[in-house]
Amino acid sequence: MFDSHEFYKKRLSSHIKETSRYLKYIFNSHMVFAILFFISASAYYYQQWLAQLPEDFPTALIIGVVFGLIVSYSPIRTLLKEPDLVFIIVAESKMGPYFRNSLIYSFVIQLYLLLLFAAAFGPLYFTTYSDRQGNIYLLTLAVLLTFKVANLLSNWWMLKIREPGTRNTDIFIRTVLNIVIFYFIIKGEMLFAGISSILFVVVFLYDYYLSNKQSGIVWDMLVEKDRDRMQAFYRMANMFADVPHLKNRVKKRQWLVNLLSKAIPFEKSATYDYLFRISFIRSGDYLGMYLRLIVLGGLFIYFIPNLWMKLIFAILFLYLSTFQMMTLYQHHRTNIWLDLYPVDIATKRDAVIKIIYQLSGIQVIIFSLLFLLVGEYLGFILALAVGGTFTVVFVNGYIRPRMK
Repeated sequence: MFDSHEFYKKRLSSHIKETSRYLKYIFNSHMVFAILFFISASAYYYQQWLAQLPEDFPTALIIGVVFGLIVSYSPIRTLLKEPDLVFIIVAESKMGPYFRNSLIYSFVIQLYLLLLFAAAFGPLYFTTYSDRQGNIYLLTLAVLLTFKVANLLSNWWMLKIREPGTRNTDIFIRTVLNIVIFYFIIKGEMLFAGISSILFVVVFLYDYYLSNKQSGIVWDMLVEKDRDRMQAFYRMANMFADVPHLKNRVKKRQWLVNLLSKAIPFEKSATYDYLFRISFIRSGDYLGMYLRLIVLGGLFIYFIPNLWMKLIFAILFLYLSTFQMMTLYQHHRTNIWLDLYPVDIATKRDAVIKIIYQLSGIQVIIFSLLFLLVGEYLGFILALAVGGTFTVVFVNGYIRPRMK
């Protein structure tokens, strides 16, 4: 007899084993050091900023928007796989315990995000509303957890509806209501918060009504969504270790390819120069990550007041970008056609080193110009000198030996 509860326990055990295998590579000593430094420095300057917080700072709006988005983003991790479309779909009537466990697991793994932002916004809340007691904020967190559960259930019910327009309209309405509710709660206007909550309950019950009208579960959509989430995890893990399960996404971006590859000569020696340049542009991993790290690093350089901390953060984000670009060397490892290239393997290593130098150089220049923008002329010179020196030392001392 099929026991969906036992089946879920086996599926969850396999999933945890699979993800933990890559998490140990993601949170290696380099990344842990960077994260600890990032958190420590951010906490220090956050405390200093709170001491000078303006009286008209929109605390309620910011916390309301963030809390509303957090509870609205409530994906369901069903852990279903493609073979289930054939072998498990016939036991749909017995899958109640399986999907109940999926909802519980989804709630538990998303708790860290709730607790992280709740802890981060706590000092801001008490600085802005110093006359309020601590139990009021704890009550807000209890409401946050309640709405998280409600949104998880709504999302699960709406997954029984195939039309994307209906699902998108529902998530949009619930997101707006969530933001409004938490804005009024933080603001202390409980009457309006209560009215907004009643509207949310109406939408919540309507989702339940729509769900009950459906004939069954949309299995293919559940499998597709879970597969996409695992592929997103694999793409992140692939920046730190080889992931054989990864299905590389390719985006055309033809105009950008033409712009950045037209200067490459049509010669045998430039074979890998062209390959890795278009791989960086068209892959779903590298370009977005590179730009995000530049933006984040730029924000820290712009807003942090201390020159030396600006410089440290510039080097930190330069290190993170350069470290992630190492995986370009293994990006085409499963493509057997590259073995037919009549090009020496040393040319491949040199091409990767070359593009890493180019990308790091662009990042150093951007960070240096930001120092000029904020009027730190000494910082501009130091960022150029230290950033350039770090790139040369890190590439030749750490990256190049690992490409042999």
